[in-house]
Amino acid sequence: MPQSAQPAVHEHITCVAAPAIWLSPPSGQVAGGVDGLYVAERRVLSRLVVTVDGREPEPAEARPHGANGARFTASAGALAVERVRAVAPDGGTERIVLRNTGDVPAAATLRIAAAGDLASISAVRSGDDPGLPETPLEDGTEWTGPDGHRVRLEGRTHADVSLAPGESFTTTITVRATPPDVPGFRPAPPPGPAPWADAPLTVRSGDERLDRLVAQGVADLGALLLSYDGDVYCAAGSPWYLTLFGRDALWTARLALPLGYELAAGTLRALARHQGVRRDPVTEEAPGKIPHELRPGDATTWLPPIYYGSVDATPLFVVTLAEARRWGMPDDEVAALLPAVERALEWLGTFDGEFVSYVGSADRLSNQGWKDSADGVQHADGRLARPPVALSEVQAYSYQAAVLGADLLDAFGRPGADRWRRWAADLAERFRARFWVDDGAGGYPAIALDGDGRPVDGVASNLGHLLGTGLLTAAEEAKVAARLPELDSGWGLRTLTPDAAGFDPLSYHLGSVWPHDTVIAILGLVRAGHPAVAARLARGLIGAAAAFGHRLPELFGGQDSGTPPVPYPTACSPQAWAAAVSPALVTALLGLDVDVPSGRVALAPVPGFRELSAGNIRVGRAVLSARVDGDGRATVTGLPSGMTTWIREAGT
Repeated sequence: MPQSAQPAVHEHITCVAAPAIWLSPPSGQVAGGVDGLYVAERRVLSRLVVTVDGREPEPAEARPHGANGARFTASAGALAVERVRAVAPDGGTERIVLRNTGDVPAAATLRIAAAGDLASISAVRSGDDPGLPETPLEDGTEWTGPDGHRVRLEGRTHADVSLAPGESFTTTITVRATPPDVPGFRPAPPPGPAPWADAPLTVRSGDERLDRLVAQGVADLGALLLSYDGDVYCAAGSPWYLTLFGRDALWTARLALPLGYELAAGTLRALARHQGVRRDPVTEEAPGKIPHELRPGDATTWLPPIYYGSVDATPLFVVTLAEARRWGMPDDEVAALLPAVERALEWLGTFDGEFVSYVGSADRLSNQGWKDSADGVQHADGRLARPPVALSEVQAYSYQAAVLGADLLDAFGRPGADRWRRWAADLAERFRARFWVDDGAGGYPAIALDGDGRPVDGVASNLGHLLGTGLLTAAEEAKVAARLPELDSGWGLRTLTPDAAGFDPLSYHLGSVWPHDTVIAILGLVRAGHPAVAARLARGLIGAAAAFGHRLPELFGGQDSGTPPVPYPTACSPQAWAAAVSPALVTALLGLDVDVPSGRVALAPVPGFRELSAGNIRVGRAVLSARVDGDGRATVTGLPSGMTTWIREAGT
């Protein structure tokens, strides 16, 4: 779908408790456009307009409260108007308070106009008026739409009040919605609180911005939790993608491993249930393939309800399971997923002797890596890459999946490990021969190979995804680390070099900054032994987050840091892998490497982030704390019996 068609949401106040979201401008009024309370992708409340004596109050302040709430204040003459909003997975409540702030009695008529239209989020996202009639909602109204969605509103929507000085009047509006019970996939609320809810990850440092970024990200991940058959995963993002996306959910789970292995385990199980078993040119299903996107059958979207148009979700599935095991996922849960791993590896094996690539579809997704906009993969001169396209980062994910998949097979006594190690070694050799671009400045891996086998040139953030995967030698990683600063905006990595003809700092994938993209590079730089470059990028992200109320959005403009970060108007916020930047930064800045099967935890703190402590790092069933003091000395407490630590002081 063209990104330009979407309505802007960057100035809206968003409250999330998946699968529900509540959007409004800072006035708090729900009055059209994208505004509304949505449950299970339907707008159950399209209007909630408060008037006092027939006029809308004058807005004063709007402030989010956590991930699922907000408070709005306004004035109507001598009356102060307060609206306290909270969203729940099946709807939401709003408490509306009129308070006489004057010194004489005041009388007024309070009216709350409420209505619903059951527009789908996909129709709203298109930017066109869904054209659906609104059904007025009043106290006790229970309304069933033609497709079976039920909505009920309770609460007083009209009052004539007389208030003495200092006196107040309160009414609470509650909306609850129930989607129809239809067969097939449907995002459901999680069965309980987030696994980390009782002891969320916390950071205390010399930079309050980092502390607040971590707190907000952890809260947002909890608000985005959904479940399928009881297994939790994170919805991709609010408001457009409040459902299961394979690539997004897997990256989110990997980046969020300091919160515990449970999110990764649930995500893997939910996706494994929909792993491909046949070939279907419409859905792009293939045996062993992990789906790209799942939506309910009654969702209106141009993609099939279960769509497999992703080239990277399948190798990421294998890597995520291997990393979850290192963080303490029990062996019996890992073993149960090994048949899915073997099927995923077999899908990779269909590219034996070739690079892992995609052709795409003009009427679905033409690009099928994470830069999936239609123009997201192009040569430095602006020419679009002709399919089939073999992305550089997908080769890295696939190499890593083959190596780590082989390790899993060996660990559980299953055959085939040697085959996948040979497959990985052959891929690395061919990558080295075909992908490197010699530009006279040390060279760099191409963005991709196009359908003619030519490198798609131009320095791009795809480089950062190669680090730490094992695909590159140490010398090659050093070359990549030296080129990444060319992409640094000061607020994070641009997706494309400004030297490219197609560069646009406010495009979707051709020069904007995606926080998750930057933190993946940060983690890779730390693993590859280039902490100074990692530290610079981390400081940029922390600074950018402060400009967005410490909630990093899906993406923002790639302008230089001489100006504040520029919002991307239609970006999701909160968005899962942007929220997962928070725990990922904890991993990176501590240089934290966890390997439960080997009984080892290692710390190698990044220089420049001293006086840093992190609590409630969940490793298996244990809860760890780590601290770096002002001299760069690191300590870990809470290790379970049998585990050892290896610590390198910052700067050594």
